[in-house]
Amino acid sequence: KRRESQADPALSTEPSAVNIPDAAFIQAARRKRELARARDDYISLDVKHTSAITGMKKNSDEDPESEPDNHEERIPFTPKPQTLKQRMAEETTSRNETSEESQEDENQDIWEQQQMRKAVKITEGRDLDLSYSSEPQTVKKFDTLISLPPVNLEIIKKQLNTRLTLLQDTHRSHLREYEKYIRDVKSSKSTIQNLENSSNQALNFKFYKSMKIYVENLIDCLNEKIISIQEIESSMHALLLKQAMTFMKRRQDELKHESTYLQQLSRRAETSTNESLAVDEKTQWILEEIESRRSRRRQARALSGNCDHQEGTSSDDELSSADMNDFQKTQGDISQDRKKIFEDVHDDFCNIQHILLKFQQWREKYPDSYYEAFISLCIPKLLNPLIRVQLIDWNPLKFDAIGLKQMPWFTSIEEFMASGMEDSKKEDSSDKKILSTVINKTIIPRLTDFVEFIWDPLSTSQTTSLITHCRMILEELSTCANEVSKGKQDLLKSIVVRMKKAIEDDVFIPLYPKSTVENKTSPHSKFQERQFWSGVKLFRNILLWNGLLPDDTLQELGLGKLLNRYLIIALLNAIPGPEVVKKCKQIAAYLPEKWFQNCAMRTSIPQLENFIQFLLQFAHKLSGSEFRDEVKEIIPILVKIKALNQAESFIEEYHLDHLKSVIREV
Repeated sequence: KRRESQADPALSTEPSAVNIPDAAFIQAARRKRELARARDDYISLDVKHTSAITGMKKNSDEDPESEPDNHEERIPFTPKPQTLKQRMAEETTSRNETSEESQEDENQDIWEQQQMRKAVKITEGRDLDLSYSSEPQTVKKFDTLISLPPVNLEIIKKQLNTRLTLLQDTHRSHLREYEKYIRDVKSSKSTIQNLENSSNQALNFKFYKSMKIYVENLIDCLNEKIISIQEIESSMHALLLKQAMTFMKRRQDELKHESTYLQQLSRRAETSTNESLAVDEKTQWILEEIESRRSRRRQARALSGNCDHQEGTSSDDELSSADMNDFQKTQGDISQDRKKIFEDVHDDFCNIQHILLKFQQWREKYPDSYYEAFISLCIPKLLNPLIRVQLIDWNPLKFDAIGLKQMPWFTSIEEFMASGMEDSKKEDSSDKKILSTVINKTIIPRLTDFVEFIWDPLSTSQTTSLITHCRMILEELSTCANEVSKGKQDLLKSIVVRMKKAIEDDVFIPLYPKSTVENKTSPHSKFQERQFWSGVKLFRNILLWNGLLPDDTLQELGLGKLLNRYLIIALLNAIPGPEVVKKCKQIAAYLPEKWFQNCAMRTSIPQLENFIQFLLQFAHKLSGSEFRDEVKEIIPILVKIKALNQAESFIEEYHLDHLKSVIREV
């Protein structure tokens, strides 16, 4: 009621006379309420004391005998002990009083806030009414002077076409999404079907277990047979090496004995003695054997119609009938031993096609596990012993040797790789490198052994056959693998080293006095001619490697070490004539045309500078001799090797205007 009485004056006042109570007024009202609340609950100390004394007097009047004696009166200095129930009751009472006081304080605060908000709202409302009343009321009117854009059929048609185009684009996008969803549904169904088909764990386990057992048995079989394979390989290699060393030693011994014999003839001619030359039996037998083989080769060439052959360019690789029979018998025994290696082995463990078929089944059924197991790295190692068995009889130095592409292992690997490219969706499938790895790890090392120990660079037939196989292998290797393999580098390096050794050991062109070699039928002249043409033959065999070996390497070997060091010296010592022109033309014919394909070339390569100077000097000698007509044969040689400036100078110097047409044709 007090709150309502206090609030009534504020509510009854007019809005114009509203007074907001300040903090001091509110604090005074709060203290007043607290005092009023205290008066209601307060009991005076005097009243209590009087009532207590009165009660005591009444008790004493009623029962005077019950009053204690003076010595029995006790003054209580401490409060009387309370029981547990009394203490709990007091605590509950104090808590209730505290909560009631706090609740009243909160109610008071809420009431004060409400009063202040009411006063503020009334004041704001009055201000708003005044502001609205002061503003004039305005009504928006449409301005008829504003002109709208013109509308015609073209604009409407254009807008409709634009709208139609947008709708068509939207329709097409919806169709594409629909087709995509159809494909996704089909793909999901296919995936579900594949998962359902491959969910048979028992079959998977059975397959992997069978492959594990098969591979273990295959490895055990190959480990047992590898010793026999190595022994037979060593036997065949030793047989071919023995034959090659026999030919090489015989050629060097015959060259030594023949050169010694001719030196003895020269010394006897210098002393002008008519005594017969004493020749030991061994030298005599060797010379007769050499001449006998040459006679047989001449007869064979005559029967075949080869009349342009030069003495010294044939390969002296003939064996006696006894030696040939022994060689063939030993080779046949090795071939029989090779066939017996796997005669007690099932085809699944010795036939390359059957082995690859096992792995092909794995790749088709479980491609993920196949590629995760890196089988493409294991297959070349597994096939290595089996391929080596097939290569035991293979001799790349024979002109009739079978090509690698015709071998069974090569075709089997190609078919395996081709089927892998069809089955695999990976463009960079690792199976594509199987063939290149086999060539690197198995074929090239065997080819390198032939080059280092068995190949004779002086033999044109061996060189031609070796180049054919090397070219095919390196081309196949370049198509399968982009990187340059270490095996390829080792092979090319061994070829260069072997040709250097042949130049140093097998090239020997003796120089005799011109009086000795003027007679073309003399043994000195014949021996010198044979040795010169033997050097030309090696020169040709070296340049046959054009395209496989770098140009600078071939120029260093063929031109720097052989032509400039041996052949040109022999030409300088030769008697000018048609024979020298023929030799120069043959040397120029063996030079690769690729070296001179640059049309802007007016001077030849630096390594041919000595050869060009010799041609110019030789032409100068011919111009003053009876063979001046041979000069016209020198100009085409200069033109072929792109020594055009020297050729023009020579023509102008000797007034050979009729040869200018040869230069114009270039």
